[in-house]
Amino acid sequence: MTTLILLFAFWLMLSGMFAPFLVAAGFGCALAVLLMARHMNRISEDGQPIHLRWLAFATYHPWLIKEILFSAWDVTKRILDPRLPITPTLVEFTPAQTTDIGLVIHANSITLTPGTITVEAEHGRFLVHALTREAAAGLAGSAMDKRCAALEPQP
Repeated sequence: MTTLILLFAFWLMLSGMFAPFLVAAGFGCALAVLLMARHMNRISEDGQPIHLRWLAFATYHPWLIKEILFSAWDVTKRILDPRLPITPTLVEFTPAQTTDIGLVIHANSITLTPGTITVEAEHGRFLVHALTREAAAGLAGSAMDKRCAALEPQP
């Protein structure tokens, strides 16, 4: 039931439309997603709580937004430069995260940052495409890596 409420609330937040038909359609979609996920054994009856360090999570978002803006500015300057100073690079490195949720947050944070995209993510290995060698060199042991590791609960 909690998952259904969360899915529906997420739909309402994204939609922002409250016409009766659309609200009913949103509830129907949330219910359909829940039933499909249960049928595929992707969620248990009890649900799977996400254990994160919430203070680190709350400070991570503003930091990530700042990084996205700085990176977008850097990519814009490079694209507008007539010399087009890019050096596309693939880099493989070992992330500091140990949990699935930590790896997912880190991989998606890399992809959200303009100029980088996570090509492959698995335990103990990320393969990332970066627009420049400098960006690629700064991935292993980066501030993002450390901040994502700080989100994970301590054992």
